[in-house]
Amino acid sequence: MTRKQSEAQRVDGFDPEPMVIVPLKHPWRWTAIIVVSVSIAAAARSAISNPEFQWPVAGQYLFNPLILDGLAQTLLITLVVMILAAIGGTIAALMMLSKSRLLSAPAAIFVWFFRGTPALVQLILWYNLSIVVKNLTLWLPGLGTVYSIPTNDVMTPLVSAIVALSLHESGYMAEIVRSGLKSVNRGQYEASACLGMKPNLALRRIVLPQAMRMIIPPTGNETINLLKTTSLVSIIAVGDLLYSAQSIYARTFETIPLLLVASFWYLAVVSVMSVGQFHLERHFSRDERRSNPSITKVIFGSLIKMRQKEILA
Repeated sequence: MTRKQSEAQRVDGFDPEPMVIVPLKHPWRWTAIIVVSVSIAAAARSAISNPEFQWPVAGQYLFNPLILDGLAQTLLITLVVMILAAIGGTIAALMMLSKSRLLSAPAAIFVWFFRGTPALVQLILWYNLSIVVKNLTLWLPGLGTVYSIPTNDVMTPLVSAIVALSLHESGYMAEIVRSGLKSVNRGQYEASACLGMKPNLALRRIVLPQAMRMIIPPTGNETINLLKTTSLVSIIAVGDLLYSAQSIYARTFETIPLLLVASFWYLAVVSVMSVGQFHLERHFSRDERRSNPSITKVIFGSLIKMRQKEILA
C-alpha cells in the first residue's frame, strides 16, 4: 500500500493505528460538585427537620378553597394584563419606529413614564384616582355631557390592578417588540416592497414572524415576572393568591405554612409557564433546527473532499 493510499484511508475514517484517548481530568469541577451537593443536602435536611416550618399544616392548606380562589384570581389578572400589555406595547413600539415625531415622541414619553415608575406606586395612584377625578364623564362637542359616573364605581380594586399593571407592562413590552422588529434585516422590508406588498401586509407576513424569535424569550420572562408582580395587588385588597394566604394566617397565626403554600403555587405555575415558553421558542426557531445540521454536513463534507483531492493529486 502506497503512502497516498494510506493517507486517503485515514481521511475516509479508517486509521490502521488505534489511538489511545486519555480523558482530561477536572479536579476542581468535581470539588465544586461535591460542595454544591453537600450544601443542597444540608439545606434540604434543615428545612425538612425544622418543626417551625409546620409541613403538615402547609399540606392541609394546599388545596384550601380560599387558596384556590386566590390562585384563579392571580391567573386571571396575569392573563388579562399580559394580553392588554402585548397590544399596548406593540402599538407603542410601532409608534416609536414611525418617522413622524408626532407619533414617536408621545410613545417614547409613555414608555419612559410607565417603565420608570414602580408598579406599586402606579397601583396606589390608580386605586386613588377618585381623589383627583371625581367623575368619569363622556363629553361630545355640540351634545355636552352624554354620560357620567362616579370614579369609585369604575375603579374597583380589580380594575385598578388591571389598569395599573397593564400600563406598567406595556412600557416593557414596547421595548421588547421594538428591539425584535429592529433585529430583522432592512433587506426584508425592501424585498417585500419589491413584491408589491403593502407595509401592513409585509409587517404581518414577513417581518413579524422573523421578529418573534427575538420577542418570545423576553416576553416569556416578562410574563413570569408579571405573575410574581401580581402579589403587589394585595396592597389594594385584591383577592389574589398572596392576599388569600394573608387572610388565613391573619386569623390562625400560621404565617410560615401559608407562605410556603403560596410559594408552592407560584413555583408550580412558573414551571408550567417555563415549559410553554420552551415549546414556543422551539416553534418559532424550527427552521434553524432544520437548516443548521445540513449546513454543517455540507461544510465538513466539502472540506473532506478537498483534502482527499490534495492527497491523491
